[in-house]
Amino acid sequence: MKHLFAVLFVLTVVLLLAAHTQAQEATQWQVSLTQPQDYVLKRVSSADPTGGNADFRPIEPGNTLTILDADGPAVLTHIWFTLYDPEPYHLKKLVLRMYWDSEATPSVEAPLGDFFGLGLGDYHVWESELLSVANERALNCFFPMPFQKHARITVTNEGKQKVFSFYFNLDYRALSKPLPADTLYFHAQFRQAQPNPGWTNRWESNGDPVVEDKRNLTGEGNYLWLAAIGRGHYVGVTMSVLQNQDGWWGEGDDMVFIDGESRPSINGTGSEDYFLGAFDFGRSAFSYRLYGAPVKGEERAGSRSSVYRFHLDSPIPFTKSIRATIEHGHANHRSDNYYSVAYWYQTEPHAAFPPLPPVDARIPKLQPVGGPGNAGAISH
Repeated sequence: MKHLFAVLFVLTVVLLLAAHTQAQEATQWQVSLTQPQDYVLKRVSSADPTGGNADFRPIEPGNTLTILDADGPAVLTHIWFTLYDPEPYHLKKLVLRMYWDSEATPSVEAPLGDFFGLGLGDYHVWESELLSVANERALNCFFPMPFQKHARITVTNEGKQKVFSFYFNLDYRALSKPLPADTLYFHAQFRQAQPNPGWTNRWESNGDPVVEDKRNLTGEGNYLWLAAIGRGHYVGVTMSVLQNQDGWWGEGDDMVFIDGESRPSINGTGSEDYFLGAFDFGRSAFSYRLYGAPVKGEERAGSRSSVYRFHLDSPIPFTKSIRATIEHGHANHRSDNYYSVAYWYQTEPHAAFPPLPPVDARIPKLQPVGGPGNAGAISH
């Protein structure tokens, strides 16, 4: 009986603490909304300057549209885009770039669709705390993006057809005081591997002994989400996968190398585990505030999946450098296609980004890699 009373007492304390924490959070939220704000909200949009209803901008092939050109200090808080472009895979052919404080190279550079988690070149509806895509082709971003002196955002049409209408609304807070000197700047980097070269295609299933017995402690051959130099913290990643081989595309561990580590101080247990799902993501797609798999394909060659994870609970800090990676299959035995955008904040200047692949190379295509479900390649 004493044991039962002790358990009930501990449970009561835990519940009271949880209720107190929730109340505290609610109070803080309410107070912030009831206090005077010391910024001026400004909006830059594609609204028709004549007062008419032509609230869009066209983008000719090869041309660049400047979306935002504003002075600081300020914090960009929301971006909304939608567009009409009949060209296939236009989400891969339009390139989004962001420049802070008149820097020469962009802090953000990615195909438009990939930046918004649409890494397979087509639209799907999904929702998270920081990025979302709503009906119909509405692209939203809520990452806070501070700039001290100036911000410039552009969209370049690298396709062959005209974008007939590009709509945008961007909201930012114009500040009366300079940003703190240690303010970190928003960055996003696109990468792809089409394909990730697996070390073998002589396997029948992911559980074959030749695969299971392979060891990978150093991350050699891992798919690279992010390589950055400076001081900052990694916030998360969106990633899309086009399978070249049958079976589950996962089985790969996430590995994060901080400040020049030769072995990762952060090492996960599987692809779906990093994205906070389990057992091949189960039977259906899902989408939550900080993680999800809004597109879940079948476990066969040709299937398409999209996943995301944001570390708002604990961004991963680095003081000198970071390499955020994931295996493609256990110890990198699979040869599927990956397309990703990593998101992080850091001091400037940032390291040079890898060049964007040519437009045709960005289009998701099955690759002749051999292995289960993929004939036509030389075995290795």
